[in-house]
Amino acid sequence: MCVPLIEGRLTEAEKARYWEDGYLFPIQAIPAEKARAWRSELETIEHDWLDAGLPLPLNTYKRVNANCVLPLAHRIGTDPAILDIVEGILGPDLLIYGVEFFVKEPRTKHKVSMHQDLTYWGLGAIDGMVTMWLALSPATRASGCMEFVRASHLNPILPHEDTFAEDNLLSRGQEVKVDVAPEDRVPIELMPGQISLHHGLTIHGSGPNTTDDRRIGAVVRYVTPEIAQLVGDKDYAMLARGADRVGNFINYAAPTANFTPASLALYEEIRSAQAKFLMQGTTNDKGLYAEAR
Repeated sequence: MCVPLIEGRLTEAEKARYWEDGYLFPIQAIPAEKARAWRSELETIEHDWLDAGLPLPLNTYKRVNANCVLPLAHRIGTDPAILDIVEGILGPDLLIYGVEFFVKEPRTKHKVSMHQDLTYWGLGAIDGMVTMWLALSPATRASGCMEFVRASHLNPILPHEDTFAEDNLLSRGQEVKVDVAPEDRVPIELMPGQISLHHGLTIHGSGPNTTDDRRIGAVVRYVTPEIAQLVGDKDYAMLARGADRVGNFINYAAPTANFTPASLALYEEIRSAQAKFLMQGTTNDKGLYAEAR
């Protein structure tokens, strides 16, 4: 059963449940047909740009700040129906910290190890960040849906170990150094158009895709303007709703078309700045940010 909404917004009871559990799902944010259309648009981009001579692998652009170079990612992150829901947790002023497309190909072993999102971001152990995960294809146990640990957001940032494993979709293959029992994992099954929300400290991960279809998720990290980069010299975000009256982030505009020269240059500027803190403490030359350091 989907989370009940009133005129497209979270009820007070559901807001309270988010803060109690550290997550909320499933929420029917957009029609399934719209999600399927976005999937089709993404797959057209993949087809058209895979061998188009981009400076970096196409997967890097899909996985890191896609909203800087892809209008589709920006449209997803600023969709009014999604923002109406996220506003119930973070308030009316919303910044996009980044948009990613997580894709698990059919019958592959790729996984996401159990981790906390905020581990390496340099933002501290904050409440003012929410990760929105939108299903563009069915996310089931068989296809490798996310699994959350209830109330784990009440912990601080826990020690993590970097694995840089080939089958791990995370930038460092990071894994929280605590044992998570199978019975403590809540499967977050979502159908196209449904979303989940989770706190930046919620322990979560996902298993491999054993089905014959791609498991595709569009992930948006939202922060409030009051959040600040504590480790790096500077950081970037994109205004999604309301206003940024604080100025902790360098605000940048949405791309006008796919992979324009201007957006590619800005993308590399952002990636290089963020690599200095996201890859801090490792000399490994693998990962989505390693080349930018």
